[in-house]
Amino acid sequence: MSSDSTRNRLQAMGPPAREPIGLELARTAKAVSRAFDDALAELGASLPTWLVLVSLVAGRHGAQRDLAEAVGVEGPTLSHHLNRMEAAGLITRARDPANRRVHQVELTAAGQATFQRLVDPVTGFDQRLRRGFSDDELDGLRGLLARLRANVAAEPASGGYGPGAGPRGRG
Repeated sequence: MSSDSTRNRLQAMGPPAREPIGLELARTAKAVSRAFDDALAELGASLPTWLVLVSLVAGRHGAQRDLAEAVGVEGPTLSHHLNRMEAAGLITRARDPANRRVHQVELTAAGQATFQRLVDPVTGFDQRLRRGFSDDELDGLRGLLARLRANVAAEPASGGYGPGAGPRGRG
């Protein structure tokens, strides 16, 4: 089908009666992310810095590869963030003696102090997000978000989202 005929078909359909939930979710995620980024920037930090600090303080991740996964970025992107954190004295990196291909990342005293300086404002931001919601509503929201993630994971990236599309994207 040509792009002109597709465009004409879409124009004939008119706007949806309700905004797609994915668009509402994307707008909300962008607004929350921007507000959190701004709050961290006011404190001289960034989201990747915070995520690395949290992972290291919790002791869940030490290997650079594991940190990249926890932060949600590719290895080279994480390396860029770690380079800045190392230059700022927040972390150290060393090769793992058991596997020289693995870099272990550890917090320095300055990194621990930065975490302590950020934890109250970050907690305050989370409380701001929770304002007006009961614990039951927040639990329900977590469940809904998990279902949305599951729905996206179940669908093929190529589409198959129209009427009659089955769980595998085919009608």
